[in-house]
Amino acid sequence: MELATFGAGCFWCVEAVFQDLQGVQKVVSGYSNGRIASPTYREVCSGLTGHAEVIQITYDPKVISYAELLEVFWKTHDPTTLNRQGNDTGTQYRSGVYYHNDEQRRLAEEYKQKLNDAQAFDKPIVTEIEPLKSFYPAENYHQNYYKQNGHEPYCQFVVRPKVQKVQAVFGDKLKKATV
Repeated sequence: MELATFGAGCFWCVEAVFQDLQGVQKVVSGYSNGRIASPTYREVCSGLTGHAEVIQITYDPKVISYAELLEVFWKTHDPTTLNRQGNDTGTQYRSGVYYHNDEQRRLAEEYKQKLNDAQAFDKPIVTEIEPLKSFYPAENYHQNYYKQNGHEPYCQFVVRPKVQKVQAVFGDKLKKATV
């Protein structure tokens, strides 16, 4: 098993996007690359800790590659908005790839360059690509949030469309029970 860590806005959305992919064993919502140890949600939401809301994926590279995870990452959020995804604003919502090794760094940088060269978006990509310096799991109530709270308005109007996009675009990569 290997790890991948991505930030793409609210971790409830990002977790829901990745957790039903074949080869993904576990997705943990958390906080990464900030200035203090073991931050709380309230501290991170203040914008003063420097942490990003992220998800850490445990995956089987024999079933899904890091490159495939990157493809899902780039296609399921707007990597051109600085410190924002939809109505969620602040540095904690920044787009980021937090790599665990040089190969992940290389693949992320190449993919980002390819998208910019192809002008895949109307604006340049602002996603940061940095080494993972720290990861702290979020509080328990943030874990598996969409599956436990899918009826909530935020889940219905913000998370659900992202999940539906993954189902439409990456249906062949989903675990069979969720198709």
